Amino acid sequence: MLSRSHRSLLTVACELSEVLLFDPISSKHIKTLSEAHENCVNNIRFLDDRLFATCSDDFTVALWDLRKLNSKVCTLQGHTSWVKNIEYDANTRLLVTSGFDGNVIIWDTNRCTEDGCPHKTFFHTRLLMRMRLTPDCSKMLISTSSGHLLILHDLDLANSLDDGSDPIIRAGSTAWSSHEVTSPNSSAPTAAGTSSQEESVSSRNSVEIVIPAVPVGRHRGYCITSLEVHPKGQAVLLRCSSNTDDQEWTCVHEFIDGPQAGPLSPRCAIRLTHYIEEANVRSGYIKEPCFSPDGRLISSPHGYGIRLLGFDTQCNELFDCLSRRARPLKEIHSLSSHNDVVLTTKFSPTHCQIASGCLSGRVSLYQPKF
Repeated sequence: MLSRSHRSLLTVACELSEVLLFDPISSKHIKTLSEAHENCVNNIRFLDDRLFATCSDDFTVALWDLRKLNSKVCTLQGHTSWVKNIEYDANTRLLVTSGFDGNVIIWDTNRCTEDGCPHKTFFHTRLLMRMRLTPDCSKMLISTSSGHLLILHDLDLANSLDDGSDPIIRAGSTAWSSHEVTSPNSSAPTAAGTSSQEESVSSRNSVEIVIPAVPVGRHRGYCITSLEVHPKGQAVLLRCSSNTDDQEWTCVHEFIDGPQAGPLSPRCAIRLTHYIEEANVRSGYIKEPCFSPDGRLISSPHGYGIRLLGFDTQCNELFDCLSRRARPLKEIHSLSSHNDVVLTTKFSPTHCQIASGCLSGRVSLYQPKF
């Protein structure tokens, strides 16, 4: 996992319990946190210019201060399985984490001490893979290994939704699924609207369950392994893998909000707008694509390198490249400098630069030559 602070510090989460810190401009290695956790480090999230959080397969989350990296600020304990995702609401200073225990946990960093932060289980669902907040923190998105995408609307992190039951199980066979229209000349689905089921009628934290249309086919199950939100919050980037592990796809879905006809009618629909098949090298490992800061490009792990993908060959905005039918993403450029399969990639938020990390631990930095 690659991350950056507002000071353009590149941080790298490693399999062997380490966190690496680099200066991305000079490529200088600044520091190694050799025992950041007791197991694999999965995700890093900056809270501000100096504080950042890490999460691990040791079931914990840790807070760090760049001014004093010899020890953690504190360790947060509450998950009962591998912790895979960290989000942060800067307005409320609430840290949000998710793990393979199916729990989304809220941590109140306003009341943080050396012993940790007050926390509560906000939400639970089975088969949870990834969790994201939209940039304005109005929605929470959760992807699952069963191919479901959960959308929590009008998000209020102060009020827990954990009532001991699972929304996917409650929905059962009544959960609405996507319908896809197949082109006569292609097996790829069109951008037909996706249906959803409203799971809560309250005005805040209402839950919808969506089964996104993906090119793996109507009758083949798939897992949503990676999830990223467009910088404008109006679309989502998914990496999907078939249940037989023989196909991988990168897909972009647009949110279409509309008036709600009734308490059980959908709050929004999503539709597949763009897609591309991936190399499927080293199946079983999760690969994480990402949007560029302006949302015009996608950087996607592809074999032993990365591909830069656009919605058209001119790198126009997504919302200027929409059509009735879903279109293939366009390969703008490919970059390769690794000797092992690339698992993650990240754009710099401040410089014209991309970083990628591979399974063997090598990190590469790319920038244009003028």
